[in-house]
Amino acid sequence: MEGKKTTDLGQIVIKPDTIARYAGSIAVENFGIVGMAAVSMRDGIVKLLKRDSISRGVKVKIEDDSIFIDMHVIVVYGINIPTVTQNLIENVTYQVEKFTGMPIARFRVYIEGVRVID
Repeated sequence: MEGKKTTDLGQIVIKPDTIARYAGSIAVENFGIVGMAAVSMRDGIVKLLKRDSISRGVKVKIEDDSIFIDMHVIVVYGINIPTVTQNLIENVTYQVEKFTGMPIARFRVYIEGVRVID
């Protein structure tokens, strides 16, 4: 489903993949986030995604002009996961709501792995 906003001049349609790409790019800028993760359901293997496929770690669903986000991330070893996760949710929520003009109804973060960074 697509997000639709009606203005005086017409209708704006926002695709979920556009929101996923935008949310993923904001997420990787947050302190403590190494990157987005792709999980192979068949093998159970978690893979760190490259910058150009960042949206694969983000699932976006739009219902009743509200956004639902599931985000799969890999975090830096030794950080405080609840603090980093809360910052991630706040930053992405603020930016996506500002970008789309639609509220985020649910935001779930899945920590798929931990990486040591030099």
